[in-house]
Amino acid sequence: MYSPIVSVIIPVYNGEAFIKQAIDSVISQEVSLEIIIIDDDSTDATAAIIQMYINSDQLPDDKKKIKYIKNKMNIGVAESRNKGVRAAAGIYIAFLDADDWWVEDKLQKQIKVLEEEDAVLCCTARELMSHEGISTGHIISVSYDISYKQLLRNNVIGCSSVLVRKEVIKEFPMMHADAHEDYLTWLKILKKYKRAYGINEPMLKYRLSKNSKSRNKIKSSWMTFKVYRYMKIPLLLSIYYFGCYVWNGFKKYKKK
Repeated sequence: MYSPIVSVIIPVYNGEAFIKQAIDSVISQEVSLEIIIIDDDSTDATAAIIQMYINSDQLPDDKKKIKYIKNKMNIGVAESRNKGVRAAAGIYIAFLDADDWWVEDKLQKQIKVLEEEDAVLCCTARELMSHEGISTGHIISVSYDISYKQLLRNNVIGCSSVLVRKEVIKEFPMMHADAHEDYLTWLKILKKYKRAYGINEPMLKYRLSKNSKSRNKIKSSWMTFKVYRYMKIPLLLSIYYFGCYVWNGFKKYKKK
């Protein structure tokens, strides 16, 4: 039986324009893995593109395992990711949104950090790309050591950059899609496990999609404040951390 080291979870909805680049970037990783694609009831050619990979006889032996799960109705990205985690066989879980992609040695470097530090979560820096996939020249960096309190002040963990131990992400599934459900999950993990680790290299190419939640800054800000409330942080402290979020967000994007 094939036992992958990493299960890569790719949720997708009408992603025909970008899904191939995402899958190819996973196949390029020098790690034994499986790819779990959760199609959130797409109506375009997404399924046909995925089927092309499933039927291919050109994939390396340690990349041939592709699980395709088609949702019967649109359930959203958070629950689609959770569904992928439940189907995963790997030791580690990596998340990749269908419009993002990775550089070649991302997973190999992250596994090395997790094993050396005996850690549960590793993320990387990310380079912001235009909707067309052209670099904006802006890189969002990460520190090597990320604490719970640091993460409250500034969410530096990009979901598509994360590699996390499977038992940990199963302990803290993504919830509350009315907030930033991934940020909420990272905070819960760090509150218990104390530390995450970052590789300050832009190993994630993060596409600024026109319809992403983070593009609406007012809505995104309100969703961030909800994260603090779901974490049961007192109101005044929530306001303080929200102020930190606003300031760090200004610094993060002012060059863009």
